[in-house]
Amino acid sequence: MGMVINTFEEKDKQDCLNEKETGSPDQQITMDDPFEREEDCVPAADVVQKEFDADVKQLHDVLAFMEEELEKRDGGMKKIMEVTLAMEEAFVNVAHYAYEGISEKGKALVSMAFEGDEVKVTLIDNGMEFDPLAKEDPDVTEEAKYRQIGGLGIFMIKKLMDSVMYERKDGHNILTMRKIFR
Repeated sequence: MGMVINTFEEKDKQDCLNEKETGSPDQQITMDDPFEREEDCVPAADVVQKEFDADVKQLHDVLAFMEEELEKRDGGMKKIMEVTLAMEEAFVNVAHYAYEGISEKGKALVSMAFEGDEVKVTLIDNGMEFDPLAKEDPDVTEEAKYRQIGGLGIFMIKKLMDSVMYERKDGHNILTMRKIFR
């Protein structure tokens, strides 16, 4: 399947450089070395990503990947636990429901972008369309035996992270979670 998210490719870099020199990304630079000011045209965020089978058996590998990358950036144990717990909930939902009724297991792309004090964690799958944020938050003041089943995982994600967004784009579910990390 090979899912790709917003990566800064050579064409993007060339368009950026063209626009800096000419005012238009479509007008080509005529300099000898078009990448001499390349540092002006690179993404500000440090991005890591990895694709996994959308299977709960992969959860350990997903969390290990995230913990390793988060620890490299000195976020502190509490923040690391919050971010990985949010991903655990989101990934388990994808593994259980995104490809339900489909004989072939799907994939899930986990991406983390570090910019300044923030980490943006994105989970992308191409399973059935599902907006986890569309459902109303559960009434957690009500006794558990009277509450409707479901929704606590997403509720917890919203409480753990600073912002959570969902979009459906090009046949993919894209869940983006942000957290001030340091």
